[in-house]
Amino acid sequence: MNRLLWICVLILLGFTASYETRDVEAQPEGKQGRDLYRIHCLECHGAEGRGDGPRAALLAPRPGNLVSAATSTKTDEELLEILANGVPRTAMHGWSDQLSEEQRRNVLAYVRTLVHFHDLSSPPSPGP
Repeated sequence: MNRLLWICVLILLGFTASYETRDVEAQPEGKQGRDLYRIHCLECHGAEGRGDGPRAALLAPRPGNLVSAATSTKTDEELLEILANGVPRTAMHGWSDQLSEEQRRNVLAYVRTLVHFHDLSSPPSPGP
């Protein structure tokens, strides 16, 4: 029985790991969006989009948290406008002169995959 349990656990772990990368890698634009994000956005916004990249501490105001509720509730059009034209009086400059509209859409699609919603209606798991 223990052996069967371990096999099931290993299968589930493998499925979970492949599922997490499949979302981005399944579509060519997802991979392109991830790659563009790493090149142009990660330094300020961080690997998980929390506004904690290596340059973040040097910037005032700090970079936006792309996975916050405030950002997550913005429409794609609002976020594409920010990507294209930037945010006044911040280090976030517009990317319309460096990235095509398709590339900006791919970056946005990738940023949307960084947001992970949690079901707050279910009680937390009891600790050990």
